[in-house]
Amino acid sequence: MKIIKNMNKDIVFNSKHFASIYSFEEMEEGLNFLTNDNSFIQVGTWNYEKNQILDAHYHNYFERKSYRTQEVVIVLEGKIRCNLFSEEGEEVYTAELKKGELIIQFEGVHEYEILENSKVIEVKNGPYFGPEKDRTRINVRKN
Repeated sequence: MKIIKNMNKDIVFNSKHFASIYSFEEMEEGLNFLTNDNSFIQVGTWNYEKNQILDAHYHNYFERKSYRTQEVVIVLEGKIRCNLFSEEGEEVYTAELKKGELIIQFEGVHEYEILENSKVIEVKNGPYFGPEKDRTRINVRKN
């Protein structure tokens, strides 16, 4: 499994977009979305100068259907490893993420290893239906 450190990268496996990795050090100016409009989770970055005012707004109510939970992990401190697998347990990718980096996960199985004392934010689309209904654990360790 290839390990990538400190870069912006899309991970594609069997023609599926599994994940994207970004560093906060390489943010473009203004508002920029890292995800496509059709992703179940929407991730954007803000990079503005002091005294910028963003127009007041609210988001309209309407029905949305989400068929899969997608996840974003943001490393605030420390270092973690994110191992990606297919749903059949096939190794896809490994990424080491440090402070100021994030991974957006669209497909597949993920496993985390905490490599240093770490503070991490996890963001997912909801609603959450509990561990029994919302997720399936698989054994990726071939010991």
